[in-house]
Amino acid sequence: MKKIRVGIIFGGKSAEHEVSLQSAKNVIGAIDKTRFEPVLIGIDKQGQWHLTEAENYLLNAHDPKLIALNKSNDNVLIAPGATENQLMASHKQNSDGRIDVAFPILHGPCGEDGLVQGLLKLANIPFVGASVLGSAVGMDKDVMKRLLRDAGIPVADFITVTRTQKNNVTFAFVKDKFGLPVFVKPANMGSSVGISRVDTEAHFLTAVEEAFMYDRKVIIEECIYGREIECSVLGNENPAASLPGEVISNAAKHGFYSYEAKYIDENGATLKIPADLDQQTVKKVQALAVTTFKVLCCEGMARVDFFLKQDGQIFVNEINTIPGFTNVSMYPKLWEATGKGYTALITELIELALERHKEERALKTTVC
Repeated sequence: MKKIRVGIIFGGKSAEHEVSLQSAKNVIGAIDKTRFEPVLIGIDKQGQWHLTEAENYLLNAHDPKLIALNKSNDNVLIAPGATENQLMASHKQNSDGRIDVAFPILHGPCGEDGLVQGLLKLANIPFVGASVLGSAVGMDKDVMKRLLRDAGIPVADFITVTRTQKNNVTFAFVKDKFGLPVFVKPANMGSSVGISRVDTEAHFLTAVEEAFMYDRKVIIEECIYGREIECSVLGNENPAASLPGEVISNAAKHGFYSYEAKYIDENGATLKIPADLDQQTVKKVQALAVTTFKVLCCEGMARVDFFLKQDGQIFVNEINTIPGFTNVSMYPKLWEATGKGYTALITELIELALERHKEERALKTTVC
């Protein structure tokens, strides 16, 4: 039986480039090679696409601080719609860039925000994960939180600040509205990049400037004291939720679950999988995760992050439409704890992508 060629797209023009490389390494290692033939497509930090070889696609692969894409000389030409199931044409005549399905493992802007998903749709390529709308909404914390709030899903109180407004939002106003501490975040970024926990006016000013280094829109939100609970979701029209897990941050060292705590410091946080929750709370978290997934028009996969207060209130913090697949990432670990191993999870995600594509191709595109 002919193997399905899976284009694994990783790296990207994003501050989360290195996290994506770590995720890709795990997916490439775990994919069922009896059914699938991986085609490795690395995107460098300048946005150039490369066909890479499995033997040497990464530099410093075992060091999360120094990991890097090994750029090949075999650049990729994006050719949407040129040929059926044709994403790229290689400069090398003996290279075959054809793929049957794409597996984007791109975190952050220019990959998780609907841009690559739109390109894949134009190229008529099935792809894993949320489509254009779900990806864009899930990436933008401002839009995401407004949609959740309007759907009656509890979220932390927040304000959104654009560049033209930033001088009008004072520390005194923020302190009066939310109390202290507050969190300052780029609206379109993940992996805790550019996020600051703010307690003082001096820190507030630098935190806002730092957040604006990563985005043109910034979120300032109240601090909710509670346990950090995460839940994985899998499926298209009938999604299912995993057992929840808990992130126990090393608050004394990092203050919150920061980028360094997630990916650099081995002792930055402890993952409790599954979380120590009573059955009623487990069911509430799972139901809220699925509802969030549907409200935000997601498909394929997502991880929903929550705050669980001592009084039992549950708040949605955010959704990640391309969750991490590193060796410490919650998404695959939660499914493993639920009974679905890493390889089986990747296979199901690819099958969901092919299933959705088949349904979309059956839709009428003319009125005749």
